[in-house]
Amino acid sequence: MAAPQTREVSGDAGGLATLLKAALPSLPVVGQLPGIKKASGADFAGLSFSRPPVTVERGHVERYAAVCGFPVKDTVPLPYPHMLAFPLHMALMSDPAFPAPAIGTVHLENSITQHRPVRIGESLAVTVAVDPARPHAKGTVFDFRTTVTADDETVWEETSAYLRRGKGDESAPAGATFPDAPAGGTVWSLPGDLGRTYAAVSGDHNPIHLYPLTAKALGFPRQIAHGMWTLARCTAALENRLGDAVRVDVAFKKPVLLPGKVAFGSRPLDDGYAFSLSNPRTGAPHLAGRTTDL
Repeated sequence: MAAPQTREVSGDAGGLATLLKAALPSLPVVGQLPGIKKASGADFAGLSFSRPPVTVERGHVERYAAVCGFPVKDTVPLPYPHMLAFPLHMALMSDPAFPAPAIGTVHLENSITQHRPVRIGESLAVTVAVDPARPHAKGTVFDFRTTVTADDETVWEETSAYLRRGKGDESAPAGATFPDAPAGGTVWSLPGDLGRTYAAVSGDHNPIHLYPLTAKALGFPRQIAHGMWTLARCTAALENRLGDAVRVDVAFKKPVLLPGKVAFGSRPLDDGYAFSLSNPRTGAPHLAGRTTDL
């Protein structure tokens, strides 16, 4: 097995050209061409990408805050550094060395650790690494681990678990479980263009989030909300109760169809909050999560 690879990529690696490149391995015939065909998972030893230091810009932070429901501050919303890591996620997934096509890979779970708030104007170094797949009952999971540093201080970390459906391992560990947080009286009405609005800020233009036709082409009845938007919106609802050092863990359940309504619930724990997002009519879960004070 080869040694893990480490590369540096530009900050625009998550653009439309990368999205197109990410889709090509899923196409019949085209996906088998040299330079497009994915490598064997048995030979994948891991991959790590970094980007040149990036300065946190107030204008972009405020646009993100407006879409996700955060107040305007001199520090960034807790999930915001994911915006800086997402181009690296896409670059990794679209690289021929990564064994799974990006299209059809499902964002299963996410864990964010904020060691301290990130200030607007700070210069941040961002690295994302992915290891060989681990077994799952419904296929295999790739963990994308993000590290964000400022002046060599680790200020923010994230693990994004992506599931590639296939032959699973029934003996594999089950996914994360969370304390119950029944829906309260808070219901959010989500517009049909939410996916396009969030895509304009995040750079995540996956067609399942954009229009009914593009979502239907990939098996959904209509467009769905981004999982990272649902995480951000729930975090925004708890924002004034979270400390400077905190971890947020979530599991993404059923997709949120747009337009639509979702019910938010939360309750205090000894060391944080449990929270949930669900269908207000049927109770079907969309997201389960918790915060933990550090």
